[in-house]
Amino acid sequence: MPYKTQEMVVVTGTSSGIGRATAEQLAAEGFHVLAGVRRQEDADKIKQKNIEPVILDITAIDTLRALAERVEQDPLGRPLRAVVNNAGIAVNAPLEMVPLDELRRQIEVSVIGQVAVIQALTPALLKSSGRVVNIGSVGGKISMPGFGIYSAAKYAMEAINDSLRREMSSFGLNVIMITPGGVSTSLSEKGVTTANRLSKLMTPDQHRRHGRLFDAVKAQAESWATSGIPPKKVAEVVSRAIHASNPRTRYTAGRDSALLTRLVRILPDKLLDRMLRSQMKLQ
Repeated sequence: MPYKTQEMVVVTGTSSGIGRATAEQLAAEGFHVLAGVRRQEDADKIKQKNIEPVILDITAIDTLRALAERVEQDPLGRPLRAVVNNAGIAVNAPLEMVPLDELRRQIEVSVIGQVAVIQALTPALLKSSGRVVNIGSVGGKISMPGFGIYSAAKYAMEAINDSLRREMSSFGLNVIMITPGGVSTSLSEKGVTTANRLSKLMTPDQHRRHGRLFDAVKAQAESWATSGIPPKKVAEVVSRAIHASNPRTRYTAGRDSALLTRLVRILPDKLLDRMLRSQMKLQ
């Protein structure tokens, strides 16, 4: 399949994992990738043929304005084919004791920041009849014990994705959700680090109630980090969504995502509750 070569794609959160794999996949296909990273050391690592690192904090309006200006003022006049909204964080802990500042941080980065990117680049995407590709999660379809804060952000992005798609379809802007299951990325490892930090904040009563759950959350995250699908598999799905002349509104990545997104539609809540608790060895 011949790839188009004179188009740009913006990918956020490219220092590692899905973002980096996606940037490398699209660059290999001939796109000029503007790869969002927060630190110069990450920019130095990812810079290669067809990848132009840009310092981007999706919670900082000045860096978003700079990104929009870079796209609008491209010296070669290349159109913006797509923005891949990938940057995010994972705060995993029992809801009873998650500090509210951590909840705000999860929403600020993984919801408000995503919308800010979309808003900044919408003019360029409309001009090129481009597309928004949001990296969701099976956590946006099913909320596991201990993952409620992360799921809250991903559920919110499902709603935003659907609303944006319905608002913009008549203007030629495709909006697509990619739903991976467990992926072997540093996000899982960072989630374990966050869980370890938050576990130290528990009161003795909370520890009696949730000690096992904290262990289960860490074990689940560690399992994804070691046995999840490689990020490249998600990148390949993103590539298909970007290249498709008539893209689907949703794509899954990984067998667990394909299975769980179906099960959640058909199983009664209480049966699903038992299955998830059993999977995490909480009963």
